[in-house]
Amino acid sequence: MPTLFDPVELGAISLANRIVMAPMTRSRAGDGDVPNALMTEYYRQRASAGLIVTEGTQPSATGKGYCRTPGLHDAAQAAGWRAVTDAVHDAGGRIAVQLMHCGRIASRLNKHPDAETVAPSAVQARGKIFADGAGQVEMDAPRALETHEIAGIVEEYAQSARLALAAGFDGVELHCASGYLPMQFLSTGTNRRTDRYGGSVANRIRFTIEVLEALSGTIGADRVGFRICPGNPFNDIHDDDPAETYAALLQAAAPLGVAYLHLIRLNVPQVDGVAVAAANWRGKLILNESIDFTEAQQIVGDGRADAISFGRAYIGNPDLVRRFREGAPLAPFELKGLYAAGPEGYTDYPALAES
Repeated sequence: MPTLFDPVELGAISLANRIVMAPMTRSRAGDGDVPNALMTEYYRQRASAGLIVTEGTQPSATGKGYCRTPGLHDAAQAAGWRAVTDAVHDAGGRIAVQLMHCGRIASRLNKHPDAETVAPSAVQARGKIFADGAGQVEMDAPRALETHEIAGIVEEYAQSARLALAAGFDGVELHCASGYLPMQFLSTGTNRRTDRYGGSVANRIRFTIEVLEALSGTIGADRVGFRICPGNPFNDIHDDDPAETYAALLQAAAPLGVAYLHLIRLNVPQVDGVAVAAANWRGKLILNESIDFTEAQQIVGDGRADAISFGRAYIGNPDLVRRFREGAPLAPFELKGLYAAGPEGYTDYPALAES
């Protein structure tokens, strides 16, 4: 019976344990969306995780939504990430970059002046987004992508994956949750297209499958994962039948042979995402969301998932693996430091030996 501390293979990625650091936006990137020394230290501190999945990283200037998020679409950004991956590898860890195109969840105040906000359809998201110097602002009204432009968006992801290899990443995770671009294509409320990318479920899953195919063709399917959260309404997203949508998505993705599915379990009446995954996915599974150590051990031991990812616990506990192994208490974290610039609430949480 496996435990959290046993190794596991996710495709071509070898994990020393089954404790995964979940992707979390922390908003510390420098000028030009370049990863900096502060980010390098943050990830180095947490390298004892079996796998780190980075914060959402835009594959293009157009894909940026939030302030101070890192990119992976030019040489300077790749060089910044290389310092991060080298530090993690030197500490014995593995790291995958999460590619996050925000689509309509964006403000022009957070983007390069030449970067548009695009989406499957011209449906503006309700709600506000933070912009440095302006506070909370309305999200942009997006421009609907023309059919002929979609292949270019897919290629942006592929080019970002090429840079990920050059930057030393062990893998790439496609962010298909939280109301961002792939989920906007998947969902009936945000996809009102009448071409081959809209309407039927087969059409609505097409974009996500094409991106997974492009990533797989670029770096190998065994280094590609993808993250979903069926039924999540975050960022003003809605789908009429998420059980049907995600069953179709998983059935179409399964033959690609990707390294893993990263599932955020969510208690919503419309769909049981865990049940959908159990019925439609036979590959490796990372399970996430509100799972403590005891439950994580049970889930892995029972074979219901191959690894468990932890988000909030990793903010204040850079040595989470050690704390779990020794039964040590977990440190809390300060909300005020989640998205602020600088080291406070980011790299200043001590490990056990320093306490």
